[in-house]
Amino acid sequence: MASGRRRPAQPGQRKSADDNPGAERAADATSGRQPPPIEDYALIGDCHTAALVSKDGSIDWLCWPRFDSPACFAALLGTPENGLWRIAPAEAPLHVTRRYLPGTMILETVFETATGTAALIDFMAVEKHSVVRIVEGRTGTVAISFDLSLRFEYGSAIPWVTRLNHGSGIRAIAGPDQVVLHGDVKLHGRAMTTVASFQVEAGQRRRFVLTHAASHLDVPVPPNADEALDDTDTAWSSWTGRGKYRGRYQAEVQRSLLTLKALSYYPTGGIVAAPTTSLPEQPHGARNWDYRFCWLRDATFTLLALMHAGYREEAQAWGAWLRRSVAGSPSQLQILYGIGGERWIQEWTVPWLPGYQGASPVRVGNAASTQLQLDVYGELIDAIYQETALGLVPSSKSWELQRALTLHLEKIWEQPDESIWEVRGGAKHFTFSKVMVWVAVDRSIRAAEQFNQPAPLERWRALRTRIHDTVCTHGFSASRNSFVQYFGADSLDASLLLLPLVGFLPPEDPRIRATVEAIGRDLKVDGLILRYHTGETADGLTGGEGVFLACSFWYVDNLVLQGRMQEARAMFARLLGLCNDVGLLAEEYDPVGCRQLGNFPQAFSHLALINSALNLDTHDGPAEQRSQGCEAGGDQTGE
Repeated sequence: MASGRRRPAQPGQRKSADDNPGAERAADATSGRQPPPIEDYALIGDCHTAALVSKDGSIDWLCWPRFDSPACFAALLGTPENGLWRIAPAEAPLHVTRRYLPGTMILETVFETATGTAALIDFMAVEKHSVVRIVEGRTGTVAISFDLSLRFEYGSAIPWVTRLNHGSGIRAIAGPDQVVLHGDVKLHGRAMTTVASFQVEAGQRRRFVLTHAASHLDVPVPPNADEALDDTDTAWSSWTGRGKYRGRYQAEVQRSLLTLKALSYYPTGGIVAAPTTSLPEQPHGARNWDYRFCWLRDATFTLLALMHAGYREEAQAWGAWLRRSVAGSPSQLQILYGIGGERWIQEWTVPWLPGYQGASPVRVGNAASTQLQLDVYGELIDAIYQETALGLVPSSKSWELQRALTLHLEKIWEQPDESIWEVRGGAKHFTFSKVMVWVAVDRSIRAAEQFNQPAPLERWRALRTRIHDTVCTHGFSASRNSFVQYFGADSLDASLLLLPLVGFLPPEDPRIRATVEAIGRDLKVDGLILRYHTGETADGLTGGEGVFLACSFWYVDNLVLQGRMQEARAMFARLLGLCNDVGLLAEEYDPVGCRQLGNFPQAFSHLALINSALNLDTHDGPAEQRSQGCEAGGDQTGE
């Protein structure tokens, strides 16, 4: 083990390879294996947690029982020694194809071999805390290898394993966790792993169910695999059927919505930014962060995307999570919270995990939770305003919170901050932060006027004007003919693409047009948009990163607002082409290596995809129709 811990003997895992030659082949199938490209993974989930399944049939990442729990499969950030569950043909397949069953998060991987074809059906059973894997013979006969390495506490803790069901099941316990595996075949122990070798013929099924429970509870009873498949299919299909999007990008929007739903934590309504930690923003780099938390920055985008797609209940749950999480003193507002609204999110590094393909460090927790990021006040207050304007809650439900946040923002808005990208190179007067302060004050004025709520309107209107003038004076560079990253700088920042989307200035304003042109000229790499040039921004980190997919979608939105529809559709098509074979996107993309980068799948990328699709559908008409696009399209409300 990378941790250097001594391995205890385990009941049920003492047979030698000579007792079962097929088991040796199964164990050897993962020896020396490195995590595949990020885009080779697919997501399965149950709205409590999620797992990543690779094209070669390996579950390399799973945190149980919650998204933010320690991983019991962590090979994604290390080696097979850190935990995985692989089911695949014993011999390398000739061809592999994947898909989700229509309208669901049920993954089907089809392996074509020299002797036949077999499908691996993977899903997390609804409300059963179980991963179900069904091997189904389609043609001929296929020899299958099975390899299970459970490693709790982020790949460091080898569990105590005992046999169940006369050798066709096991129970594994370590500390607070227990998992029970039930299967249709005889299992064997080898080198602290559980292995098997079997065959499937056309029409045959072999079923495996892995169920989690707290270790102090009774041994959990797993669900029937076939019944769980039917129930899960029905549940996901019913949810998809509630959707109202009927535009030209039906398949891509539906898959993005399903991904967002799978990243939601049902008990609280929170939505994690991604189910992973420390997938690098540059190959072998150090820009590796834990995204298994909920960011306020996603608030309005999430709320409007769900509402415009027809998912009112999810939008209400998200809004309720927001209000509960930020409840308390406005001075203690954080930029991110745990999925239950937790505030204490300490960041630490995991020394025994070498990182995805060697990219270290591996981080757990996120120190950005302690930063001052003024822009989140705008995103939060805008979401609260939209929640009321859309009729999700009465104005009396949230006005006192909105008013208190705005009154506090009056006192601190002139401070420097770390802004949207959570830089670790020191606080500055970031232009985007000040713009979002303007949004906060503007939405509070609107709410007070529209819903007849008590507020110091004269003072707030004066403040709104002052903030606007400050940004236009200090955030715009005459020599660069563009808004810039922070006051007095010459560097660009893709967050400036949001200025017309939030209504700070109209899209036809010459300063906005010039800024979009400058970003398209200086931050575009292979037709896609960087957040900023890492060499020009003191973000406290070394190395570079890929193009940022959400920023590229924002560029599409700006092209739409400027009536440049042909360019917008071409760029949107390019972005859709970056989705992997099952429609998923990471946070970033490497245009040189032609691979996805960063945590995966990324809610922000999929939210941006949904909003751009809605904007494109809305803005097919002449220029005079553009003003309705931000609202109908799901972006933050414009002027």
